Amino acid sequence: MNPEQVERSGALLGQDTVNMLLQAHQDALWILENLGVGCNQPQIQEVFRKFEADGLAVVYEDRAYVTSKLVEQCLETVPGVADFFVPMNSFFIGGTAPYVYDDKAGQGGLMPTAEHVIRIAKIAEQSPVVAGMGRGVKLKDEVQQMDIMAEYCSKPIYFAVTSDAALSRARQIYEVRKNIMIVFCLTRAPLQVNENFSENFVKVAKAGLPVFISAMPMAGISAPYCYNGVLAMAHAEVLFGICAAQLLNPGVRCIHAGFPTVADPRIEYNPNYGLISHNLLNILMAHLNLMLDLPTFQSGGTTHEEHPTERAYADARMGQALCLKYGFHMIRHPFAFLRYLIDFSFAKLEKAIRIAEEVSADDAPEVEMPSYDEGGMESIKRNGVGMYMEDPLTTANLGKIFVT
Repeated sequence: MNPEQVERSGALLGQDTVNMLLQAHQDALWILENLGVGCNQPQIQEVFRKFEADGLAVVYEDRAYVTSKLVEQCLETVPGVADFFVPMNSFFIGGTAPYVYDDKAGQGGLMPTAEHVIRIAKIAEQSPVVAGMGRGVKLKDEVQQMDIMAEYCSKPIYFAVTSDAALSRARQIYEVRKNIMIVFCLTRAPLQVNENFSENFVKVAKAGLPVFISAMPMAGISAPYCYNGVLAMAHAEVLFGICAAQLLNPGVRCIHAGFPTVADPRIEYNPNYGLISHNLLNILMAHLNLMLDLPTFQSGGTTHEEHPTERAYADARMGQALCLKYGFHMIRHPFAFLRYLIDFSFAKLEKAIRIAEEVSADDAPEVEMPSYDEGGMESIKRNGVGMYMEDPLTTANLGKIFVT
């Protein structure tokens, strides 16, 4: 725990909200110890099995149960924020859209090309307000994509590794420049390792490359419909990944990229990234991680608009301003993405960068800081690894929270 950050967070968020976040951490530890995480990956299972004799972990029926003591031991070996290569309050061109928005035709669905990635990298390199970049869009050839990013952007970058060829190239880039991160959605909700990525996760962690661990539970679908409930679930999933990485290679850099999301019943329980509460959730996730002295990378400044409308730009300003008002470490998605992060708009990218150059904390809307809701853990104990749409907490809170 970083006591100076606890004090800063208290001044910014209020003590009740800090207490909520600290309790959400304890709730996440309970989740890992009592619900565990489903995992079939042999090497991840093995590193946890080594601690069974000491009573610190159990692997049973392809599910790993991790005690709070082992989590705390793993957190002690993660390099902290002060040692990280990205400064506080850094906006990235980050995320991965499957398509490019055709700004002239006013519609999405264009397939990304290498030229699009070059353009993104050049904009990131030339824009002082942009601290670094993720892929932005996804090319079929991930080695080509990382080569382009490394060539045209000297700022911190992150990309995926899903093959031995990509791992080999990532290691070569890392030898030349240390400011890279390898992104993994190691888990899929609820509390299950995504076996499509687990083998490569093991290889990347063993190679000593910085690991960017994302998780995206959705309040009302795969997590309780309250602030601390969805934060605890996101935190538990990422903590599992951090523990696995540290046990595979103690001291490897880990980035907590928990991405708590709201399933909005007004849009058939799809995620709504344009909510004020979506931004606040991710800011709160960042504060919890900073108090734990973990490098942290969240989502903000996005929109639910399908096209780059004035509302989309207002959403960008709102999200950026909230982040600046309350503080953060790294934020992805604040510039170019449209509804569901499906389309990447260059017009929106460039305008949202201009907004970021002028926006201030004074532009942030007023928000009501949440306090701890006991119903969050009650909901988790009722549902475990089930779904939360019909849970009493969800139905009780509909229309009362996550509505703006």
